[in-house]
Amino acid sequence: MATQADVRRIALALPGAEEGKERFAFFVMDKGKPKGFAWVWLMRKEGKSARVPNNDVLAVRVTNNAQKDLILASDRRKFFTEQHYNGYPAILVRLKEVTVADLRVLLEEAWRCRAPKALLAERDATAKAPTRPKAKVPRSGK
Repeated sequence: MATQADVRRIALALPGAEEGKERFAFFVMDKGKPKGFAWVWLMRKEGKSARVPNNDVLAVRVTNNAQKDLILASDRRKFFTEQHYNGYPAILVRLKEVTVADLRVLLEEAWRCRAPKALLAERDATAKAPTRPKAKVPRSGK
């Protein structure tokens, strides 16, 4: 089970990610404009009523509608959509149904959809940075 605290921790660890001030949402700046990659689902209780935050559900950006369809088909317990998102590359995620590992993958991919090339290059360089091999400690002769 993932929580909003997990969302915040993972999202803000991504290069250039910022949290919105008005609601629970995360974005990255690209050419001076905020590009959202994850936000609290604003649901309608009935008909044309005002949308209200549902803190148990996170809307997450995906690459395209083909990826959206694949994710939705993978597990309807975890992922769903609504009419408002028809034709828009985002899925709705039930936080209580996903693991923190699932969430990390979803947020990383969502961030990649919106991040500018410079931040993507920075992230990829960090991920591929060689690790320093451990020094071999000589054994005393026996």
